[in-house]
Amino acid sequence: MKKGIHPFYRTVDIHMTDGTVFQTRACYKNEKMVLEIDSKSHPFFTGKQVLVDTAGRVDRFNKRMSRAQEIMDIKKVKK
Repeated sequence: MKKGIHPFYRTVDIHMTDGTVFQTRACYKNEKMVLEIDSKSHPFFTGKQVLVDTAGRVDRFNKRMSRAQEIMDIKKVKK
């Protein structure tokens, strides 16, 4: 194999949402991986529909839509 072209393959601790920790080997950049969603909390596996929005995308969308609605209302008043 060529030297220096392959990623470093290390032991990684996987931290599940329920606190369970297990080790595996991966080319992950850190030695610890903390999961936000896993098979015990994902709606597909639990059968429960839950809106999971960790990045605030829904709030940003709603804020943008409310501003657009305000602009439309102002334009209607001007006519």
